[in-house]
Amino acid sequence: MKGIVFTEFLEMVEGKFGLEMVDTIIHQCQLNSNGIYTSVGTYNFAEMLQLLQSLSYNTDISIDQLLLTYGEYFFNSLKTSYPDLLKSYNDPIELLASVENHIHIEVLKIYPDAELPTFEMIDKSAKSLTMIYKSSRSMHHFALGLMNETFKYFNTSSNIKMKKIKEDGTEVRFIIKME
Repeated sequence: MKGIVFTEFLEMVEGKFGLEMVDTIIHQCQLNSNGIYTSVGTYNFAEMLQLLQSLSYNTDISIDQLLLTYGEYFFNSLKTSYPDLLKSYNDPIELLASVENHIHIEVLKIYPDAELPTFEMIDKSAKSLTMIYKSSRSMHHFALGLMNETFKYFNTSSNIKMKKIKEDGTEVRFIIKME
């Protein structure tokens, strides 16, 4: 997993829960990196799981809710870092439909060894989109957070439903409707 995911996560934790919480969760975990991350580095996903579990334990917030919140936070980082990419889309459905064939291609130019989830488009219209999220990391709530913020970015409301195809969350159907 790319380091930017770790650095942004720890920034979110600091902003929402304080620097003391960052220190607490790092010290509670058995991290090969010792909790020292660079945005361009690559780290084991198991470290992210440990950090999430520790934060969940210390805040009594579910991992799914933490991932949702983190996805929303991460979108705002993307908005700041890549404003031209976002401005190239006219509406949230077009942006979300382009994740696999445009946005992930751009991400891979910057981080060639990034392991990204896949999004298979099932159905698309001007106001709706159905896609399948696939990832061994089961971070579909992170994806949901990104989707929520995409609609906010376009000042549009949405109705997004998730249905697990595989019980472990490695495949999830998203049914997205612009309202």
